[in-house]
Amino acid sequence: MRNRNFLGVFASVFLVALMFILVTAAPPETGKPAPQFQLMSQEGKSVNLKDFRGKWVVLYFYPKDFTSGCTVEAKNFQRDIASYEKAKAVILGVSIDSVDSHKSFCAKEGLNFKLLADTDAKVSEMYDSLKDYNGNKLSARNTFIIDPKGKIAKAFIGVKPAGHSEEVLAALAELQKSK
Repeated sequence: MRNRNFLGVFASVFLVALMFILVTAAPPETGKPAPQFQLMSQEGKSVNLKDFRGKWVVLYFYPKDFTSGCTVEAKNFQRDIASYEKAKAVILGVSIDSVDSHKSFCAKEGLNFKLLADTDAKVSEMYDSLKDYNGNKLSARNTFIIDPKGKIAKAFIGVKPAGHSEEVLAALAELQKSK
């Protein structure tokens, strides 16, 4: 009798785990349309991804304003902003922090690109860029290059902040050569 109970419990746990695996989101595929969204920027203005059609978009997700890795990553994007502008690319940073947090972060670090407040984590989830950290939801450190037609051109999953901007610029140059 114990074996039957054990097998029943095991089968139930296995089925639940299998269902979780099957319904868990995956990052948007290269060549597919980028999931559309509308979020508020640090300026308190609504930003819609479709507003950037015709431009390259560097959409980067990061865990938290004012943390060391996120600050390094943001400052490096800011340092290289002229190179992104030359490549006709815009940078959009996304985390689950509030508009006010983004506003303070931009002011403190001198950031001149848009940070978007995904406070309900729906956009992070759409891009499979949501993680659980000690019971708290945070955006995962992933970046997507979106081409001027609105399609995912390249995905960087689990990036390291220090050299990431240079990595994105190199990928952007390669992608633009092939277009």
